[in-house]
Amino acid sequence: MTDSQIPSYRAGFVAVIGRPNVGKSTLVNALVGSKISIVSSRPQTTRHRMLGIASFPEGQLVLVDTPGIHAKQSRAMNRHMNRAARGAVSDVHASVLVIEAGRWHSDDALAYQALKDSDVPVLLVINKIDKLKDKDALLPFIREVTENREFTSVHLISALKGKGTADLVRSLLQLMPESEPLYGEDEITDKSQRFLAGELVREQLMQRLGDELPYSATVEIEKFEDDGGLLRIGAVIWLEREGQKAIVIGKGGQQLKAISTSARLGMEKLFGSKVFLETWCRVRDGWSDDEAALRRFGYND
Repeated sequence: MTDSQIPSYRAGFVAVIGRPNVGKSTLVNALVGSKISIVSSRPQTTRHRMLGIASFPEGQLVLVDTPGIHAKQSRAMNRHMNRAARGAVSDVHASVLVIEAGRWHSDDALAYQALKDSDVPVLLVINKIDKLKDKDALLPFIREVTENREFTSVHLISALKGKGTADLVRSLLQLMPESEPLYGEDEITDKSQRFLAGELVREQLMQRLGDELPYSATVEIEKFEDDGGLLRIGAVIWLEREGQKAIVIGKGGQQLKAISTSARLGMEKLFGSKVFLETWCRVRDGWSDDEAALRRFGYND
């Protein structure tokens, strides 16, 4: 094989955009091969823009996972998430619009418009095809969604089960420039362990208390120390009202204990280290509609 026949290595940035709860973070985790974005069945679980680094023999995709784009911007937190999502489409080589099979929402159209305005190739990913009962409805749905909209390619996938992702990777790598790897092969995200620890606690809050405490909680890591291979972590769960503390703590402290135990096990798996985790609950009235509080808690665009 001559030098001209040797496949070139490609690397670049890909924005992953869509309305809340269509499976963007699940897709990023599947491509990276590790859990770097938290997931739950609740919309707007992802609040930060973060990078997932997916390395393959042929190239590297730096995936920009984003909060879901949505029309409602009544609180400072909602405005932050929309700014973070829209900011992700700058300086990328391609974008992925993730939608849910069989459902096209006004917020999907809003996300598409944000990508169209960015003037980069847009790939359409129709996710959760495994949950679509009437598979015969797929072709009419694809025709409806793609009519008068420009997509470089269309991919039917189940991010949760890893189906269809290999073809998506091939299509994305073809759109990346020839380049050396942008990150080391063992790197999977740009976020620190401290940040990921806070997200894993928040994930448990969303999963266990999403109906009772949808968006009024955030997590601040006050302590993160490596004590001879044992990570000692102190996490503060910030709430907006005093009455919410009883919900998080639970009867006899059992709810907070369950949240902490599950979060600790997730940290040990992700960090490959034993973890000693302490958690506390504190209240700051109206923090999610306070720009200064958002900055303090790390919600930067």
